[in-house]
Amino acid sequence: MPDKLHDLTPGQRVAWHRVRRGMSQQVLAGLVSRTEDWLSKIENDRAVLDRVSVIRTLADALGVSVFDLIGEPTPNGVRQELPGVDHVRAALMDYRRLSPLLKAIEKDSQAPRIDMLRRDLDEVMTAYQQSYYSRVLRRLPELLSQSQLAISEYDGDQGQTALRIAALANQSAAMLLPKLGHADLAWIAAQRGLALAEQSGDPVIIGSLLRSVIHALHSHDRREDAAAMTRKAAEYLQGELDTSDPGLVSIYGTLLLPGAVASARVGDRSTTREYLTEAKRMATQLGADSNHLWTAFGPTNVKVHQVTTAMSLGDVQIALDLIPHIDTAALPMERRARHSLEVVNAYHVRNKVDQAIDELLAAEKKAPEQIHEHVMSRQLVHRLRSTALGRKSQRLAALARRMKIL
Repeated sequence: MPDKLHDLTPGQRVAWHRVRRGMSQQVLAGLVSRTEDWLSKIENDRAVLDRVSVIRTLADALGVSVFDLIGEPTPNGVRQELPGVDHVRAALMDYRRLSPLLKAIEKDSQAPRIDMLRRDLDEVMTAYQQSYYSRVLRRLPELLSQSQLAISEYDGDQGQTALRIAALANQSAAMLLPKLGHADLAWIAAQRGLALAEQSGDPVIIGSLLRSVIHALHSHDRREDAAAMTRKAAEYLQGELDTSDPGLVSIYGTLLLPGAVASARVGDRSTTREYLTEAKRMATQLGADSNHLWTAFGPTNVKVHQVTTAMSLGDVQIALDLIPHIDTAALPMERRARHSLEVVNAYHVRNKVDQAIDELLAAEKKAPEQIHEHVMSRQLVHRLRSTALGRKSQRLAALARRMKIL
């Protein structure tokens, strides 16, 4: 094992922190609901530690951060956050949410305008889909606070609109924060967003927030819970489904996609296939790629998730066979870049290092903030640099410098 911690692979870092804690492989494997043989392979680099959710679960069990396992290059050993994360955290942890009395004491003099909140929500969600993470972080704290205030200020139809906007504001936080390594904050946002959605009584908004909860469960590697949540959410939306409503069709279809991934991660091929088939039927119902309620749902997104589920099931060749037939040009940039990371992962697993680097650099040109800040892309750079070809690649070294990865 290398002498310096920053030279260790993620699997070796798991072993280093485990030994330092005085924990046996059997104990750690039990804490993360895996076998001792699996953990041994991870620690000896005979199996790939390629899922952020799994890394997060190991980090929690070891009492360290995700970045302690994948490696980050700051002088004090703590990865620097993007500017604005602390403000989002403050908005989510605002003590005035705890009690109506506390909110009343510091009540603003003027209620936020609903039309302005709608505009701000659209700007935040659009910036997210364009992979402008910094822009989202700049606008999101005020949107969270102002939409929450609007709920207490309005009643009737405007009150219901305020509930919907506040729910989706929390969803936008739940979508972005896991990618930056803040799964706990994302869980808070998803829970609050779902509670607000349920108060609105709008099945489209409820379905949208149910999807965020499923993603949040993914982020904590609660695979069985994510699969069970998908089943319940799908049953709820089936009861509300109106196939003439493209928004509801999109929400239902896009909710099935993380459900398929959850089922794949627990090795349930039958349910994975069931969800993908149903999602494909909904995409056919729409007739084309669309973006109702910022879902990016349609035939292409279903194909993208076929690759993701194939990788989750260990069917790497199936994923590689699917990739050349997928054109993501019609999807929002965030979805395109995320698919590129899955492509990089597939290439890496098959030791196609040059192709992996090509894909990663192409994605960086299209979505630099997403590639530089996403936990998965940072981990992929570490993994590629641990290969013989990756160590020699000047292009990869330059990318690592731009990402501030040593």
